[in-house]
Amino acid sequence: MVSELTELDANSNSIALGVKNLSKIFDSVAGKVVALDNINFTVKKGEFVSIVGPSGSGKSTLLNMIGALDRPTSGNVYINGIDIFSLNDSQIATMRNGLIGFIFQSFNLINRTTVLKNVKLPGTIAGMDGTETNMRAMKILEALGIADKATQKPVNLSGGQQQRVAIARSLVNNPTIVLADEPTGNLDTKTGDDVFDMLKTLSHKFKRTIIMVTHNPELAESTDRSILIKDGRIERDVTN
Repeated sequence: MVSELTELDANSNSIALGVKNLSKIFDSVAGKVVALDNINFTVKKGEFVSIVGPSGSGKSTLLNMIGALDRPTSGNVYINGIDIFSLNDSQIATMRNGLIGFIFQSFNLINRTTVLKNVKLPGTIAGMDGTETNMRAMKILEALGIADKATQKPVNLSGGQQQRVAIARSLVNNPTIVLADEPTGNLDTKTGDDVFDMLKTLSHKFKRTIIMVTHNPELAESTDRSILIKDGRIERDVTN
């Protein structure tokens, strides 16, 4: 059921993510649309990688495949050496909640409940002990400088504070990979830079593996590595 990362010729102890021969084809009124065409790359544990490219290039589709939000037409995605699409839907959902943290451009917070409950949500879904989840969530909020907002509702916070809540939520289950989809897109320049610096700290100081989709070339150049996607293919993969 679980395939190992042997085909990628990489030590699974040092590789967080492996993408092998990944393709995605959509059917449309105009015919078949190739969104991803034979994508191959690996990401080391603790590496901060940006994925860049023009609109419609396949960036978001690729992130959806890595995050197991959609299945590829062909190819494999390995997380911690596990071929995630060899699993059934229930196993994928469990794996997604435990191994992947998500940060979205629009924050995707639940405004009817508190910041603390938002951050605790992945742990609650995973069946984690309530006291442990609470302690872990508060510790992360404190590290991100917003522990004093724990009892407030996200709608009453600034954009930058909401994104910090989203970052805290992405970390509560101690994921292998954090996927950030345009995490600074809805923020002003200074707040966006602060959020980006936070992500860099998570990667470089705390060894979190982060894969970030961005339209901002300056931010991309400040990550460890940039992968340029164009017309569903990798056009360039450079170390910064």
